[in-house]
Formats: sequence, C-alpha cells, structure tokens
Amino acid sequence: MTALACGSHSDRLQGLAPLVHPDIRVLVLGSFPSVKSLQSQQYYAHPQNHFWRIMRALWPDAAWPADGDYAQRCQCLLAQGLGVWDVYAHCEREGSLDSAIRHAQLNDFPGLLQRCTQLRGILHNGGESFRHAKAVKKALQDAACGERVTVHRLPSTSPANASWTFEQKLSAWQAVMNTHGMMA
Repeated sequence: MTALACGSHSDRLQGLAPLVHPDIRVLVLGSFPSVKSLQSQQYYAHPQNHFWRIMRALWPDAAWPADGDYAQRCQCLLAQGLGVWDVYAHCEREGSLDSAIRHAQLNDFPGLLQRCTQLRGILHNGGESFRHAKAVKKALQDAACGERVTVHRLPSTSPANASWTFEQKLSAWQAVMNTHGMMA
C-alpha cells in the first residue's frame, strides 16, 4: 500500500500491514509509522530509531543481514516468534510525532488474534500505543484469549524518546522478553 503525502490535515494516511505469522508468541505494537517508515514501507525505518538495534542486541545469534535487507530483518523477527504492527490503521498527521495524530482508526485486533493463536504477549512500544491498551485487552477478551495474553508498556524506541538511553531501553525490552521466554 502506498501512503499519502504527509502535508495537510486532510491527508488520510494508511498504516503498514501486520508483520505476523500464525505462530508468533509476542506482538510489538507501535502507534503509527513515521514519515520515513511510510515512505520506505518498512517498520521502524528512521535511522535513529532504536528498534532494529535493540532486536539485534536481543538476538545476536540470529541471521541478521549485514546489508540491512528489510525482508531478511523481518524474517529474523518472525523466526524469534515476534510480530510487529501498530495500533492505528489510518490517521491524519503532519510530520512523525504521535502528538500530531488526528482522527485515528484502530486496527482490526480481533481479526489478528484469530490468526495468531500462539500469542502470549503484547508489547506496546511507547505511550501513544499504550493509550489503547484497554481496547486491545477488550479485543483479547472478545477473542477468548485474554487469560493467556499479557500486555506490557515499554519505552518507545523512537528518537523522540531521548530521555531513555539505548542501554535503558534495551534493559526494559530484555526484561519483558525474558518474561515471555523469548531469550536464549
């Protein structure tokens, strides 16, 4: 899918498709892709975003591509049992800041949960995503999997979250991944 230009408030932006397969055990939920991510059609494409660096640090023995190939990075995540999506399917926004998001529509969580039957954890990547934890929990209950799936708030990997160092972010992400048995 192609995103609309990020100019005026009348532009309706389309998010990215979920990066999942039926056997994922943990799902990372961001808020909505940055301008750079929409342009690239890649999750966490901004070069200062810590997401991919954290993932490589969590699983250093995975087959991470030396050239940064996005498709291979995605395959590495899926091989670890980790999926990626956003809470918003559509929104209006100028720039990349979450605070600029307007008229947002939530993604189809019940539909996703029906496909991902091994899901055990949802990790909200930052505060804007976590604002919708209640809606996600309701979808979990409606899909009859609320008892087996836990929801966590993690520090945003975004460069806008400059109050957390890379090491602090990594430590928080490691702790939650350990909770779900995702670390070797």
